[in-house]
Amino acid sequence: MTQRSTLRRLWAGLITALFLAWAPGSQAAPTLIWLLRDLPPLTVFHGPQKGKGIVDQVMPALIAGMPQYQHVIMRVNRARALQMLEEPSLTCDPALIWNPARALSIVYSEPVAIMHSNGMAILRENQHLIEPFVHDDKVDLPGLLKAQTLKLGVIAKRSYGVLIDSQLKLSPPGQIVMHYGNDPLGSLLQMQHAGRMPTLLGYWPEIQAKASQQGLSSDELLFYPIQGAPEYQSIYVGCSDTAQGREVISRVNSILTTLGSPSLSYLDEQ
Repeated sequence: MTQRSTLRRLWAGLITALFLAWAPGSQAAPTLIWLLRDLPPLTVFHGPQKGKGIVDQVMPALIAGMPQYQHVIMRVNRARALQMLEEPSLTCDPALIWNPARALSIVYSEPVAIMHSNGMAILRENQHLIEPFVHDDKVDLPGLLKAQTLKLGVIAKRSYGVLIDSQLKLSPPGQIVMHYGNDPLGSLLQMQHAGRMPTLLGYWPEIQAKASQQGLSSDELLFYPIQGAPEYQSIYVGCSDTAQGREVISRVNSILTTLGSPSLSYLDEQ
């Protein structure tokens, strides 16, 4: 083989490689990161209801309906999830509450589910401590915080709904016990049972499930809605507010339209 023939073969191979690299469909699929955490009844990681949460049942349809992405599921706590949603990567969280601060950097879907709002849990043996702040079976959260007699456990960076969030921001220093761990509610329940903190916030089904995981009986707990908070709140898919994130949300909305409302059966059980 002559030197000229060898060069022609090398150039032909190079051109073919370049063509394949730029050919439609040859590019690697973009990665879509889904951020999940154990949040019954939306996502359930443990126990007999594992994988049967409202969002758990929606996720396969979302993934199947968007084959153009490489889907990666990551389990992270709420604080880390919000941090990642503010980064430039294509990241989505399928179990978010809307609030004004988040809406500055997160684009939201249509509602995925409707939940009974967050409320306050206290041990039955400590019910007398909260009675001065209970009116019509609902807790006066600003009054409780202002009195500075009971500490309240919350999960770091979590939104409990617009009204509750605004009340927590006005709390006197030292009244809020904030937990950042990978199982923050489980840790808060342990602290509550150890007498370090009488009250905590969360969804009642979530609190019941977490208590069971911790070997604690939810029968020992009482749950109160928060005065002035709506009875229900919507849960959304939220993605990083980028061109790619907005495209994903558009596709998510199309898929949700075909699914109807997976939350209705849950609400009927309450």
